Amino acid sequence: MDTLNVNVENGVCVVELNRPDALNALNGQMTDDLADVFIDKASDESVKVLLLTGAGRAFWAGADLKEMGQTAHKPKHGFTVMLESIIDFPKPFLVAVNGIGVGIGATICGLADIVYMSESARLRCPFSTLGLTAEAASTVTFPELLGHQRASWFLLSSEWMNATECRGAGLALEVLPPEELMSHAMEKAAVLATLPVASLVTTKSLLVDPVR
Repeated sequence: MDTLNVNVENGVCVVELNRPDALNALNGQMTDDLADVFIDKASDESVKVLLLTGAGRAFWAGADLKEMGQTAHKPKHGFTVMLESIIDFPKPFLVAVNGIGVGIGATICGLADIVYMSESARLRCPFSTLGLTAEAASTVTFPELLGHQRASWFLLSSEWMNATECRGAGLALEVLPPEELMSHAMEKAAVLATLPVASLVTTKSLLVDPVR
């Protein structure tokens, strides 16, 4: 998959968004590739944990606006199925935010089980400035994580939130120096990968939907 680098080792699947020249902006091919990975790894017995990060200086710069209106790519899954595959992913899903995250690059943090951020990373939800509604269930996940007022400001104002603010608000668990981010995230993922997957899956399901 050209839009992604995918590597599985010792129970950890690392998925690296691989469009660095476009700041890892989401195009149609990446959308389908991500859906394929989450669907495949959900039932892959060799995978206990999935860790998402970005190649280059950005984490995920939202949608690729240059591709909008073009029909070069015929969707296999599309954006909705991609989101559903992430939401339904039954195993621990970790995110290492290595640089700027815009749009889905910010709202994905609400769908992750654990988020680690580089000190140089920043997040922004620009939906209001674009005349759009916040996506990826962020109107549900962000109030739960940040509280109603912080979530409202973040989603309505389209302002940037730096890594320290994200951690303080509850959107990230830890903030690391850029050179330590991936090694730390991998270390934590490796801890989870040593544990029985049935326990991980059951506990996650109760955390996500306690009324099951």
